[in-house]
Amino acid sequence: MSLKKRPKVEEEAQIDMTPMLDIVFIMLIFFIVTTSFVKPSGLDYNKPEANVNSDSKTDNILILVSQSGLITMENRLVDIERVTANVERMLAEAPEAAVLIRAETAASHGLVVEVMDQVRTAGVQKISVTEAK
Repeated sequence: MSLKKRPKVEEEAQIDMTPMLDIVFIMLIFFIVTTSFVKPSGLDYNKPEANVNSDSKTDNILILVSQSGLITMENRLVDIERVTANVERMLAEAPEAAVLIRAETAASHGLVVEVMDQVRTAGVQKISVTEAK
């Protein structure tokens, strides 16, 4: 008597992926629909474009005004009447330069305004005034 053994057919355990795929597609549709109706809130503004030009010199012109009434440009004392000429000379070297006026706290306001007038006479529109420390 010979018994033939039949090969056992093992069934592999399989996971049904259909419900998971259904949930993923439903979530995908939900996120697509909800994000299309969301409008970001905030302010609209225009960013200035960078003007990078390595050929031009853009150093600022520094003018110091002391409380004793002394005006200093490029580490030398300058008379109030010579501020315009000195600024014009510096502008010839750096046409895009801005002027920074650093005045001591106890400096005369009238003198600072006079310096500003002299700088404007030289043709500079970008003027900044700060307190010297």
